[in-house]
Amino acid sequence: MNVLDQIVAGVVEDLTQRMSETPLSLLRSRVVDMPPALDPMPAFREPGVAIIAEVKRKSPSKGELADISDPAALAGQYAGGGASAISVLTERRHFGGSLADLDAVRNHVDIAVLRKDFIVDPYQLWEARAHGADIALLMVVSLSDSQLADMLGLCDELGLTALVESHTAEEIGRAVDAGAKLLGINARDLTTLNVDRSVFAELVAFVPEGSVRVAESGVASPKDVAQYHHWGADVVLIGEALVRSGDPRTAIRRFIEAANV
Repeated sequence: MNVLDQIVAGVVEDLTQRMSETPLSLLRSRVVDMPPALDPMPAFREPGVAIIAEVKRKSPSKGELADISDPAALAGQYAGGGASAISVLTERRHFGGSLADLDAVRNHVDIAVLRKDFIVDPYQLWEARAHGADIALLMVVSLSDSQLADMLGLCDELGLTALVESHTAEEIGRAVDAGAKLLGINARDLTTLNVDRSVFAELVAFVPEGSVRVAESGVASPKDVAQYHHWGADVVLIGEALVRSGDPRTAIRRFIEAANV
């Protein structure tokens, strides 16, 4: 069992528990009362580079990253620095996240919020919208073609924008065939946790014109963001470098400025 399989196994166990505590019917009723989801695509298509800034406490590869006692305050700093969206990790076992973090961030910022998790069941998309997410991460590696198509259809129904993540050319092809328009290329191989930023440069050509291209993982400095943008990234998702920066508001500004020189 590789690292990704281990993570997903834990996600399924936790999901089973939540489903027993909160029936889908209750989530559906909550969604009916939610205001419409925000559309992040106009901000992502603006000239220059857009930043998705991540609330991230820990990771399987690095362990503890930051003591984030107030995710809402951190998200406020991200928004103040110019982030176009906030990513909130909600996976508990390996990333230390929760749906409570998602609630806190949603209630504090007025820009789009991404639920970042290992989504393998439609129930999780209903959860995402019920807790205020505007964007949901879908990983091609974890879904069959039919599952991916169904998930994208449900995202449309709920008003969610799907960030569809790939790590290989074959996965990008599957994402495109399923109708994805916001395509992430992850420099981290989730089966091994190895990071190679050049993966983005190699794969971006497989993303069709008109799609929004998101670079994920491997950012340590402003020059990394600038390089991703030079390779064709419209959006860069950054977590570790921000939570460890000590001044995330200023760090985001520097990331944006570096790409726009």
